[in-house]
Amino acid sequence: MKSLPLLALVLAANTWAPGSARAATPAKAPSPVLQGLDGLYPELDALYRDLHQNPELSHQEEKTAAKLAERLRKLGFEVTEKVGGHGVVALLRNGKGPTVLLRTDMDALPVEEKTGLPYASQVKAKDETGQSVSVMHACGHDVHMTTWLGTATLLARSKDRWRGTLMMVGQPAEERGSGARQMLEDGLYKRFPKPDFAVAVHNSATAAAGTVEYVSGYALANVDSVDITLYGKGGHGAYPHTTVDPIVLAARTILSLQTIVSREKSPLEPAVVTVGSIHGGTKHNIIPDEVKLQLTVRSYKPEVRKQLLSAIERVVNAEATAASAPRKPEVAVTEGTPATYNDPELTKRLIGAVTRVLGAENIREAQPVMGGEDFSEYGLAGVPAVLLWLGTVEPKRHAEAKAAGVTLPSLHSPLFAPDRERTLRTGVTTLTTSALELLGKP
Repeated sequence: MKSLPLLALVLAANTWAPGSARAATPAKAPSPVLQGLDGLYPELDALYRDLHQNPELSHQEEKTAAKLAERLRKLGFEVTEKVGGHGVVALLRNGKGPTVLLRTDMDALPVEEKTGLPYASQVKAKDETGQSVSVMHACGHDVHMTTWLGTATLLARSKDRWRGTLMMVGQPAEERGSGARQMLEDGLYKRFPKPDFAVAVHNSATAAAGTVEYVSGYALANVDSVDITLYGKGGHGAYPHTTVDPIVLAARTILSLQTIVSREKSPLEPAVVTVGSIHGGTKHNIIPDEVKLQLTVRSYKPEVRKQLLSAIERVVNAEATAASAPRKPEVAVTEGTPATYNDPELTKRLIGAVTRVLGAENIREAQPVMGGEDFSEYGLAGVPAVLLWLGTVEPKRHAEAKAAGVTLPSLHSPLFAPDRERTLRTGVTTLTTSALELLGKP
């Protein structure tokens, strides 16, 4: 594929914009820093393909981290590896000014790729249980890393255009919701300069490539995984009166859990309680001793999160009591990620800067979603933070799917495949523009 200049890609993205009869011209030409993107793009494209073909699971990102660290060292960054696992922290000090953290995640998912691309992943690896699984960057962390490194390269080559400290953070284990917390616990804000701002971009599988979407305030949810074990008294299916049936108990519990959202929580506060897994029993005519449930629980505000988790435990225990269960159920929150809150003032500032470069036709205000992202941890640790959505769908395909009401492959799908060049160029443009907006001018 022949590499296209940045402005050509922006203009092409604009041609499909709803309500636009013609291509719109960006409000402002790229800065001198961004003019280096055309020459850099072939290198970024090769990096993206390499990262895509060589994904690594959460907590296993050793080779990926080493690749990023090596490139950053060559650019003149002070690089520290093994921060909170396989985390990478790279600093480029350039005089007095703010410290700006730019974060990328590095891990991939246990998904078998089915895109049919010539550079599709064929990787298999052992997961944490020792089982062999296929591995794919089905959430587009390869896009994030390439965008991130492209930004680092352009800024390292243009130090006369900004002042301050650029802090590049390569984070492990985002898909497990633990990587950011591990890096912070390992001294990210103590061993290194505490940033004044934190910024990241994330793929969107519902937005056209060449566009950027934003949400001010709560953008992604608190996400909690809850494991429940319900205990009964097993026996013969023909003599249920001699048992305490945990399958019936599980059925009643699942239905009762739904009333937490519909009847206990304010209807003005978003929340989700989903039972995603139920396991119990071995045979038609055997009533088992126990049933296991797995829940995902989602909300935005901390007080709603607390209310949901407390109510789940209360409902589960009450249903067990009503069934005369022989043992109290076990209820455990096994994983948790806090809600991502985009600082409104910082969001407005960054979107203003990005709009001036990409043009208003390519900027959309989006709705909050109930997905989760542990980028939230950087903001909760006391730093204004913003995560921006990066469109990935080829514009014509996006327009056709929207017109036909067709759902395109989502993130985490084995068919997820970004419109590569347009997405990467827009990502580098967005992240670089954001950094330049925040870093002190000479």
